[in-house]
Amino acid sequence: MRIVGGLHRGRRLQAPPGRAVRPTSDRTRETVFNILSGGRLGGRDRVVEARVLDGFAGTGALGLEALSRGAAHAVFMEKSDRAFRSLRRNIEALREEKRAEAILCDLLHPPAADRPAEIVFLDPPYGLEMGAKAIMALEAKGWLTQNVLIVLETGAKDPFSPPPGFVSLEERSCGAARLAFIARGPDPAPGAAG
Repeated sequence: MRIVGGLHRGRRLQAPPGRAVRPTSDRTRETVFNILSGGRLGGRDRVVEARVLDGFAGTGALGLEALSRGAAHAVFMEKSDRAFRSLRRNIEALREEKRAEAILCDLLHPPAADRPAEIVFLDPPYGLEMGAKAIMALEAKGWLTQNVLIVLETGAKDPFSPPPGFVSLEERSCGAARLAFIARGPDPAPGAAG
């Protein structure tokens, strides 16, 4: 597994041994960042100078890719001790300690935010339907800006509906994964057909 583009392009990332962590593939990351930087979601490169949050961070591949491509700062949240150690080593190997903050925590019970994120990457375990719960947990603790863009990776067959107040702007299949690009949106009118 390598950084796909930007300053750290080609640099290898370390994953903990075993199957407890399922890093986002290089190809899927390339798809995510092509969409984010191509102007399709907001008419500009969404990554440059953005504050990002990499939830269910694992190796930190998504947040580190964002830093490599010009993000201003990244917060990483991971609850596994083993994955957290690999994440810290990856941040140090890329010498990104000044622009990165790693927090050992359960994303469904995050600490309160100092500053909210403009881009949030969520890659929860497949099959557990944690996406909407994670979004609402981050919202409750102040992690999401008003114009936040959330990139959620789920299993290709996992059901997902954005929580109230959020809409899916675009969805993309990537092999065994599905990507949803989610933003704030209007709540449906009471009694409206869904």
